[in-house]
Amino acid sequence: MNQQVMSRPEKTGELASTVGKYRWTICGLLFFATTINYLDRQVLSLLAPLLTKEFGWSNTDYANITATFQFVYAISMLFAGRVIDRLGTKRAFVLAIVVWSIGAIAHAYAIGIGTAVNNIFTTLGLAAVPVSIIGFMVGRAVLAIGEAGNFPAAIKATAEYFPKRERSFATGIFNSGANVGAILAPLSVPLIAEYWGWQAAFIAVGAVGFLWMGLWLWLYDTPERQKRLSAGELAYINSDSTPVEAAPVAADKPKASWFKLLGYRQTWAFTFGKFMTDGVWWFFLFWLPKYMSSQYGLTGPEMVIPLAVLYSMTMVGSIGGGWLPTWFIDRGASIYQGRMRAMLTIALFPLVVLLAQPLGTMGYWFPVILIGIGASAHQAWSANLFTTVSDMFPKHSVGSVVGIGGMAGGLGGVLITKLGGWLFDYYGAQGHMETGYMIMFSICALAYLVAWAVMKALVPAHREITDL
Repeated sequence: MNQQVMSRPEKTGELASTVGKYRWTICGLLFFATTINYLDRQVLSLLAPLLTKEFGWSNTDYANITATFQFVYAISMLFAGRVIDRLGTKRAFVLAIVVWSIGAIAHAYAIGIGTAVNNIFTTLGLAAVPVSIIGFMVGRAVLAIGEAGNFPAAIKATAEYFPKRERSFATGIFNSGANVGAILAPLSVPLIAEYWGWQAAFIAVGAVGFLWMGLWLWLYDTPERQKRLSAGELAYINSDSTPVEAAPVAADKPKASWFKLLGYRQTWAFTFGKFMTDGVWWFFLFWLPKYMSSQYGLTGPEMVIPLAVLYSMTMVGSIGGGWLPTWFIDRGASIYQGRMRAMLTIALFPLVVLLAQPLGTMGYWFPVILIGIGASAHQAWSANLFTTVSDMFPKHSVGSVVGIGGMAGGLGGVLITKLGGWLFDYYGAQGHMETGYMIMFSICALAYLVAWAVMKALVPAHREITDL
């Protein structure tokens, strides 16, 4: 950490007030990309009750479809970071959003895709899979490959455009796009499906990504090449960078191997944090509509207001969680101390999810509010967890480290999803579905404290990586 900069916060604040604000335009672009990202991935969960009825899916069938997304997303995250570090943020983000938009639209043609895949299976002598299941699996896989690029690219862009003391706040802002997407989806997707059919919902939402791509190509460039960025703002962006981090990276400089990156405790701390907690968010995102349908009999239009309220709450967590370390830093904590204190505070809030099932007998608004607090805490946690990478690793390796952690988070999500599908089918057959949800809510509530304890044990004090 650059202690010299942090010992003079008032000078840093004065510098921030005298430079331009174009970096926040980039943050806005990242915010809208993340909004689109979550709009696309949430369409399926909102239509799950309708599609389950139409195609006769079991909870395990639905879990297999969503687990396909998470597994492919996990593997793709590992390679996405490398691709982003190699191609650069601008080109890599274009590639990512084109692929994920195509994948989102492909869901509308799942039956045709599934039929074609089964014909290939038959030709090869392999067992056929129900057309609807294999078709949606293919759509989810393509969506996952593209969406894996969003967060590594966004974190890399944040590291490029923001000094360390602002990164968690900027990350919290663009990460809140996930919450906006989660709010807009229940407000729009059920209505589109009701009036124009479920296929139209996938097509309409998927097409939005191409509009964002035009803005990105117009407005983004690296800070050193950005003509809209003043010299003063560029100096502020690099004001707390180490000489190694601030120096340009030669185009032919070999990237650090995955094995070398895995040799650092900092990589393992981030990776474990992602593995333990990403699955909680996946569970909330993919299973809440089915939870409200199975436990309270709510239909698509009836879920609009509860889900909108729940995900509106998460915006507070995302932005507030990004700001919280600054509160500790302004009171004398170092950047790392402020980050870890904030994350410990945040890790306590998901414990209220333990009450969701017991209090849910009095009405669905109790679990909505309690899960909303837990989901809000996740977004606050995520804003800080992502920023630990850019705090300690040089900018040219941020994408690769985020990719490694993202893969772990995706695999954690696969485990949570598969476990949920099995528990809900098992206890549902016994007439005790509430037991399955109680088990899953308990896992979600405790995951953050476990993650924080292990992360703190791995990296008890800040140590910046300077030999990559």
